[in-house]
Amino acid sequence: MELIPNLPNDVALECLVRVKYDQIAALLPTCKGWKTQIEQPEYFQLRKASSHGQKLVVMAQARVDPDAKHGHQKGCSVKPIFRLSVLEPDTGKWVHFPALPGEFHNGLPYFCHLVAVGCDLVLIGGLDPVTLEAIASVFVFNFLTAKWRRGADMPGVRRSLFGCASGDGAMVYVAGGHDEEKNALKSALVYDLVKDEWIPLPDMATERDEVKGVFRRGKFHAVGGYGTDTQGQFERTVQVFDVATWRWDHLQEDFLEASTCPNTCVSGAGNDMDIYMVNEGDVVAYKDAKWQVVAKLSADVCNTVHVATWEDNLMVIGSPCFGEPYIAYVLNLKNYTWTRMEPADQYSGHVQSSCYLEL
Repeated sequence: MELIPNLPNDVALECLVRVKYDQIAALLPTCKGWKTQIEQPEYFQLRKASSHGQKLVVMAQARVDPDAKHGHQKGCSVKPIFRLSVLEPDTGKWVHFPALPGEFHNGLPYFCHLVAVGCDLVLIGGLDPVTLEAIASVFVFNFLTAKWRRGADMPGVRRSLFGCASGDGAMVYVAGGHDEEKNALKSALVYDLVKDEWIPLPDMATERDEVKGVFRRGKFHAVGGYGTDTQGQFERTVQVFDVATWRWDHLQEDFLEASTCPNTCVSGAGNDMDIYMVNEGDVVAYKDAKWQVVAKLSADVCNTVHVATWEDNLMVIGSPCFGEPYIAYVLNLKNYTWTRMEPADQYSGHVQSSCYLEL
């Protein structure tokens, strides 16, 4: 079957791989041959290999009124409204993302987590923006169909401020947080996206509220957090879940250099790189079992709110001081040089979570 009449299929495929990510869904119903080709993993492998894959950073970001002089303040007032936005790092373009269906179409849950699994974007948990109660909802956006679907709810207690990260394959790991009575949790579980089911994991050694989840080198890292009786006093420890052995490694003391919120802790793209975080005006990397300063932050982002990575880049979003518009700087992790990004006013709101994927 010819993909495009009067063209060799290899030439036709070269045309198909050049389609923008947000137009792929329009190709599927065009003809059976196109649908079959695009749904094969080789299609996206070819896009990346031929440098036509598009890098995307999807963010849960506070809505900003671009017509207001200080729109960031208006958008992040008493009850900010969060929506999904997308940064295309190669072009510097920021765009809106399709809203969630149902009750959250006007605003995302607070403190929800975003993770990427293949061609799917998974949004997990958070607080209901109206009642502020913890929710167990799972929403999945498929880039091939450009549609949202509802996944299986998180089982067990309603937890919030948990650690979350996606790993190899179609698994999303969740650990810690606190229940509706503010009790810190040491329980953990994993979501199988393909089977749409949750699997319990062994408990961690300690309770971890406000823990940061990072997936690195085939293992899920639960970084920092605090217990019920030490609320707000962040620990410096990390515990690592080994996917291969299905067990938690021994608790590592003094992993972090200081007792601080681990929210800016991220792994390098590809899950095999170093761990990075922002600490007192520096970007530091965990290399050879110790933290090393790799770059100084600009004074423009001293109030850091979010850190994200892709390939050999690290993005820091912050502001000169509280209440000022957020800006972004991208650090090249090869030569440690900074590039400032200039998002439009409507994309200068607070970022609470993000994930990276290439399509």
